[in-house]
Amino acid sequence: MTILSVEALDARHGLLQAVRGVSLALAEGETLALVGANGAGKTTLLRCIAGAHRATAGRVTFAGDDVTALPAHRRVQRGIALVPEGRRLFAGMTVADNLRAAAGRGRAGNWTLERVMATFPQLAPKLHARAGDLSGGQQQAVAIGRALMTNPRLLLLDEVSLGLSPVAVDAVYESLRALLGGGATVVLVEQDLARALRVADRVVCLLEGRVVYTGAARDTTREQVMAAYFGLREGRA
Repeated sequence: MTILSVEALDARHGLLQAVRGVSLALAEGETLALVGANGAGKTTLLRCIAGAHRATAGRVTFAGDDVTALPAHRRVQRGIALVPEGRRLFAGMTVADNLRAAAGRGRAGNWTLERVMATFPQLAPKLHARAGDLSGGQQQAVAIGRALMTNPRLLLLDEVSLGLSPVAVDAVYESLRALLGGGATVVLVEQDLARALRVADRVVCLLEGRVVYTGAARDTTREQVMAAYFGLREGRA
């Protein structure tokens, strides 16, 4: 079943067109890796899907409904959750309060504070610590946990590993393993191409706001993606 459909989407930042005619579809339970150089339009595309940035043309359909005109909080209620680049936590609030702030904002479901703690056990001893005092990896776990507290059907993860040490990235992905392998529907923006190809079912590469490559992750080589990444050719695996 197709849960997300993006059709001929355009988006701008002032005079700069960041997304150009992007179309893609995502099946329920699929993990899609969205890759491309800095400035390729990945973050803007995620924000358009989440309703945090207004599209200038095109359509976003979620679970069979046109949500193009819905504001972000209404999309959260429908089941779309964005983990933004830079995490954007409430630094002065505790981990528990950051997580509870999202409870009840989305759908009814099974994600609770206890389940988030089970998914990210590194947060358990930090539950009453200020979010701003945590390490980068711990903050990323809180950001993902906060999104899960809305009980999403679609989880949008923007630059999970950005600014983190390799050890912290490994810890975050270890916690995500059950989520990614357990039927969650995920769009993942990830600079670590090898990791993206390992965890994703399908990969889409953007260049200057356009889709220039799409293919099954298991059939895609690093060389194919890097060629598209730098505009050496366009292709479809």
